[in-house]
Formats: sequence, C-alpha cells, structure tokens
Amino acid sequence: MLIRRFENSDAQYVAEIINRNFFEVNIKNYSKEELNARLFNEEKVRTIAEYSHMYVCYSDKEIVGCGAISNNWGSIDESVLLTIFVKPELRKNGIGKVIIENLEHDELFLRAKKIEISSSITACEFYFKMGYHYKKY
Repeated sequence: MLIRRFENSDAQYVAEIINRNFFEVNIKNYSKEELNARLFNEEKVRTIAEYSHMYVCYSDKEIVGCGAISNNWGSIDESVLLTIFVKPELRKNGIGKVIIENLEHDELFLRAKKIEISSSITACEFYFKMGYHYKKY
C-alpha cells in the first residue's frame, strides 16, 4: 500500500469512493436526501484538491482511499482533516489509519496548533480510536 499526492486524473475514482461510502456506510446515520445533497463529482474533488493537500492511497495500481488536509479558513496555525474515505469493502483493514498517519506528517498538520476534523457521525468512532476527541462547544 502506497500513498501519493492527488493528481487531477484521480478525481473520478476519488468521487466514486466517497459517494459509495455515503450510500454503503453513512446511510446508517443519514437520509438519502441528505446524502444526495452531499454527492461528489470530479469538479468538487478537484476544487478540494486545489485548496488542500490531498492524497490517495493505492494498492495494486488501484486507488483504495483518500484524504486531505487544509488550512482551517485560511489560518496558518489551524488545520482541518477532510475527505478521508476508504473503499467500503476494504474498511477495517488499516487503510484509514495509514491515511491519517500520512496526513499527520504533512506540513499543514505539523505547523498547526489546532486540528479539526470534518466528520460524519458514522466516522466519529474511528477518529476517537485514532486519538482525536470531540470538540466541546
């Protein structure tokens, strides 16, 4: 399993992985209408990649996961982890952990004093296991 920076030609595969997660995994916690409103297309993926450091995880020349880190609303000392997804059939095989560990070595993570994660309800347990805690309001 290897990780590399996102390339524009990856956009279709990343969008497919994200959308599959919506309807195969996140459907437990969200309605179809909510998920349909969040669907990704190639353009949306490329837009996120433009303002973030986006990575893809691949195995046997196939993209199996993705993740990104960005400044949080332009802040240089706050960052946000986003679009972290793994092919549904490969979940619980350590791919998500590899993606998070890669993001934790990115310069935007290392310089940040605060990290936030834009997460679905479904993924909260995963992030908690990775050492992240719920934000207190």
